[in-house]
Amino acid sequence: MSESEITGHSGELAVHVARAHGVETMFTLSGAHVFPMYDGAVRINKDGQDPQMRLLDVRHEQTAAFAAEATGKLTRVPGLAVLTAGPGVTNGISAIAQAQFAGSPMVVVGGRAPQNRWGSGSLQELDQPPIIAPVAKSAKTLMTAAEVASGMDEAFTLARSSHRGPVFVDVPMDEFFNSSTGSAGSGEGVRIEPDADAVEAVARLLAEATRPVLVLGTDVWADHAETAALRFVEDLGIPTLTNGMGRGVIPGGHRSLVTKARGAALSGADLVVVVGTPLDFRLGYGVFGGKDGATPARVVHVADSPGQVSGHAELAASVSGDLTAVLDGLQTAIERGSKPDWTAWADQLADQVRAAAERDAQLLTAEADPIHPARIYGELVPRLADDSVVIGDGGDFVSFAGKYVEPKRPGGWLDPGPYGCLGAGLGAAIAARIARPGAQVTLLLGDGAAGFSLMDVDTLVRHELPVVMVMGNNSAWGLEKGPMQMLYGYDVAADLAQRTPYDEVVKALGGAGETVTDPKQIGPALDRAYAAGVPYLVNVITDVEAAYPRNTFGI
Repeated sequence: MSESEITGHSGELAVHVARAHGVETMFTLSGAHVFPMYDGAVRINKDGQDPQMRLLDVRHEQTAAFAAEATGKLTRVPGLAVLTAGPGVTNGISAIAQAQFAGSPMVVVGGRAPQNRWGSGSLQELDQPPIIAPVAKSAKTLMTAAEVASGMDEAFTLARSSHRGPVFVDVPMDEFFNSSTGSAGSGEGVRIEPDADAVEAVARLLAEATRPVLVLGTDVWADHAETAALRFVEDLGIPTLTNGMGRGVIPGGHRSLVTKARGAALSGADLVVVVGTPLDFRLGYGVFGGKDGATPARVVHVADSPGQVSGHAELAASVSGDLTAVLDGLQTAIERGSKPDWTAWADQLADQVRAAAERDAQLLTAEADPIHPARIYGELVPRLADDSVVIGDGGDFVSFAGKYVEPKRPGGWLDPGPYGCLGAGLGAAIAARIARPGAQVTLLLGDGAAGFSLMDVDTLVRHELPVVMVMGNNSAWGLEKGPMQMLYGYDVAADLAQRTPYDEVVKALGGAGETVTDPKQIGPALDRAYAAGVPYLVNVITDVEAAYPRNTFGI
């Protein structure tokens, strides 16, 4: 038997393949349909092989799946969630859909009712792949033990290949316990070489532009292109915006980062080059400028694979493929000619950034009672370490984070992305603490979002995973309350109980926390939280009337 060949029951085969792809943690909630996966992990760990396969059990399957999705984002190795049959699998579907929208590499292994009883009504008998197929790159059943090794290798390879995303497989319970022989693959994904002529066409547009703007999104990080992107921006001096996990690719405070002047940049640009993010509602569906009779900006879309290039926007050019190759190719092509001088445009936007920072200072230091949500960020941002992982799980409160938090390093920002799913935060916090054991981990929670998953503080406590949770508690579904009032003059189904002491819930689960009602006490409370060494919730009571001033409701 060659070194790549493996033998054992289906759970052992699956775990061996996951290990070959770099997976170190299995996120799960105990279920008999997937016991062989646990046994596979225990056997490998007893063998003393490195890395060990860590078993991380949670209190709700959604948390296991969200943790796997966040692991894929943070490590750029597919996260692994193992969910028992029926409701275990369906509880994970929102996280799978989020991974599909965000391009997060993950593999979900589901239990399945035994094939030798199929059609007889055994416990949790459900044909799961047809349900999951619309929100995954692939969803299939590995019908026999002989298919498990190759099927799992195919799943991990597909999940980590451009364009990345979630892959689902399930295995009938009787076949999960059966044994076979297979092989583990290389543990690599497939990348796409960009078309040289397409790169040249984009370079010509950039060379001609006088007011270009570059937008860097999640796939720049996911495709390992963060170094090329920073080099491109610094060497060419192009004004840049970031979103999703593109945040931090250009460090907060960098002269070329013009996020604080976003409106002026996008409305005044003559060329917008969007790299690694869809032209969705967050980017005006790919229409920039054009107000009051002005000529709209030309738009270029750069994606990691052809299927991600916008089909609805009017594009001046597009290119798809390995994003490092694209960015380096663009820079080389531009520098072969006369290097464009965008200094005047960059200076104009830098002035706008400074003016915005001065305006922001008023809210960041506000003494209002009840507390303005921005004041929380006025206290939090100076306390964030350069290596901090910041996780957003909320509506209005987390929107303020997008405005005020500018990461210093790439790979340190997690939000729900375009799917906008609440309840992902505890899973992401678990993943972040494991993936970055020495980093500062901060979970930003709305009080509404907390209701989806706060019970998994128990998971943080049991597995000794200290995380600082900062809650903006306005006793409402703020993202809905304001728009309903605007549309109808009233709101319904938008209020929560007043000033709920969620920190007491965290304490009951073994963590720590406190409620803050005085803006002067936010900073000291944060200091206590970061020093605590346990899961800690700072529950800040905020003003429900202080809504985030948004330009779009996502439609």
